[in-house]
Amino acid sequence: MSVASHSSPRRRLLLASDSNDQSRELADILATVGDVEIVPTTRIPEAPSRELSGIVVDINLRSAEAVQRVRNRLRHKNYESMPRLFVLADSLHHGAMQAWALGATDTIARPFDARGVLQRIRAAFPGPHDEDFAARGKTLNRGVEAAHAVIVKIFQKLPAGVPLSFNDVMQAESLIIKAIKRSSLREWLAAVGRHHNHSYRHCLFVTGFAVAFAQHLGMRDEDQRRLTRAALVHDVGKAFIPVAILDKPGKLTEEETLEVRKHPRLGFEALAAQGSFPREMLDVVLHHHEFLDGSGYPDGLSGDQISDIVRLITIVDIHAALVEKRAYRMPFTHAKAFEMMEQMGGKIDQQLLQAFRPVALGV
Repeated sequence: MSVASHSSPRRRLLLASDSNDQSRELADILATVGDVEIVPTTRIPEAPSRELSGIVVDINLRSAEAVQRVRNRLRHKNYESMPRLFVLADSLHHGAMQAWALGATDTIARPFDARGVLQRIRAAFPGPHDEDFAARGKTLNRGVEAAHAVIVKIFQKLPAGVPLSFNDVMQAESLIIKAIKRSSLREWLAAVGRHHNHSYRHCLFVTGFAVAFAQHLGMRDEDQRRLTRAALVHDVGKAFIPVAILDKPGKLTEEETLEVRKHPRLGFEALAAQGSFPREMLDVVLHHHEFLDGSGYPDGLSGDQISDIVRLITIVDIHAALVEKRAYRMPFTHAKAFEMMEQMGGKIDQQLLQAFRPVALGV
């Protein structure tokens, strides 16, 4: 059946559901921003039409039969680049794991908050006639492209002997800040998640979280710029770690772990040799894996030896890593990731972490 939109349609959505009654509320919300067709999972088209903006899946993610049915239907190559939004019945990790394993590009959870759902729908399934959509989309794309260009220089050119300059980073910062301010952290993460491999994606995720956190805290423009620069280059040393180790589809051996732990020092030495990077950026590159209790690396710093900017980057770095999909595990939900960070206790700045809560849980 179809649900007609209450205004001119801005997108075409397919709502795959176990139960029309169960999905009626969601269908009514979706209908305010587009044309919605509700189909049982057995009738998900094998090859979706080109006019389809995306698919929303509302099934029992604890049902192996329902999960397998959706998996079989979404295998067609035409679904690979299509946004897929999954409905979670609760915030438990199991449902989120199933959703991401089925290729989710985003999730929403019951009970529904109509405004929140619509924000996520607009981010996940952009409509060509959305107010200011074209301008926002261009701003977002320019920001992602600028950040990506810096990451390319880090991972491809730096190991080949082409130095990264402070000016390379500065050229990108304004576009990145504007992109997240004009659109949203969610849209930034969605755009990055669709287009970049693991090493690039992590750096761009950390940058997005850092900028959004800075904006949430109401930092001055110059402080936002400082944080953006630091986040972009924080993992520069990984450019010197073998890709086979970085992208290994499983847990690292002790020897491989020791190799990865060289990246803060390697990154620091590369940027310090270039000569133009501010001390605080070098501090972030070298110390973003230090913990307040002295258990981090490479220098075993503790307490007041760790600067505020490093503390902040450490928090967004850990959160980004937890919510990313890795070769050896599914991503944790933002709520679960935040809970895990709270359990880290005195290793990280818990007061700063609580300030990060609205950013982490608002995505």
